[in-house]
Amino acid sequence: MTEPAVVKKKRRPKPPADEAEGDGPVVDARSEAEPVRGRGVVPRKDAPLPKAPRTAALTVLRRWLENPEPILRLEVIRIFAPLAVLGFMSSRLAHVDEWLTKVGFQPAEIAGGDWRQPLYLSPLTSSEAQGLAVVMVLSGLCVAAGFKARWAAFVFALTLGYVALADRLAAFTVSKLSPAVMIALACSPVGARLSVDSFLAKRKNPKLALPTMSSGAGPRFFQLLLAVFYCSSGIAKAQGDWLSHKLVLWTHVHDSYQSAFSWAVANAFPAWLWTLLQWVTLIFELGAPVWFTIKKTRPVALAWAVAMHAMIGAMFWPVRWFSLLMITLVVGSFLKEEWLEGLLARFDRA
Repeated sequence: MTEPAVVKKKRRPKPPADEAEGDGPVVDARSEAEPVRGRGVVPRKDAPLPKAPRTAALTVLRRWLENPEPILRLEVIRIFAPLAVLGFMSSRLAHVDEWLTKVGFQPAEIAGGDWRQPLYLSPLTSSEAQGLAVVMVLSGLCVAAGFKARWAAFVFALTLGYVALADRLAAFTVSKLSPAVMIALACSPVGARLSVDSFLAKRKNPKLALPTMSSGAGPRFFQLLLAVFYCSSGIAKAQGDWLSHKLVLWTHVHDSYQSAFSWAVANAFPAWLWTLLQWVTLIFELGAPVWFTIKKTRPVALAWAVAMHAMIGAMFWPVRWFSLLMITLVVGSFLKEEWLEGLLARFDRA
């Protein structure tokens, strides 16, 4: 019969000198966190809380907002958007008394308030209306010319916001969209190139280097605006008859905005082509955030948006100013960076 093996007991290592002196044990984080048979893992009592790593989504978003963009994106919108808005307002400004005073029809104030009338503005006097018209035209032209562009854009936005609220019966898409566009321009470094301000600055200091890039926040606003705008329009279409009726687009051509061109096109295009255009438009608008985000599909989306708005302006002539405004926004927001830089280089050489 064999004798049982004697298990030698491991000697415990001597504590360090500072522990022997009463300063407390020196704990190694790795040894303290190792599993102990029968007891699991011994947690550290003084363990610091781990730092939460920055998520990839926030990093990408921050980089997307901060990355510089060609300054010409903002300048294209700054030059042409006010002209399109003033073109839309021109028919109203020509009859400003009938538009904003008691000479024309003005809705009465709804007692007790109503969601259809969030803010009631009483009619102006004739002199006030004419003064407002002058300020609107001058501020809009100053924005387009780039003379005190940011202040002019802010004043222009105030006048546009006023007339949109004062005449809600005649407030269309341009009326509601243009104040937001002008406020965004007022908050952006517009007027730095191709403007009266840049010309005067260069004349004062010929060695002054004019900027070619700007913070991405301004252009990003317009890019997000267009993506949301198109997607919302697509959702509204999908909730209507665009999915159940294959000739909705063809019926629009025969509406009250019909022009000689739209009448000719309605009779020339075959029925299947109208259905195809209807589906392409719906797919484009619903997927606009995707098409404009992906670099490979962005040029196709840009080309389709420009062609679509050009056809809208030609077929529905009264809304041509809306088409010009949208073409300006989409070209300024999504035109290739290389093209914008090349265009700016040509202006510099001229």
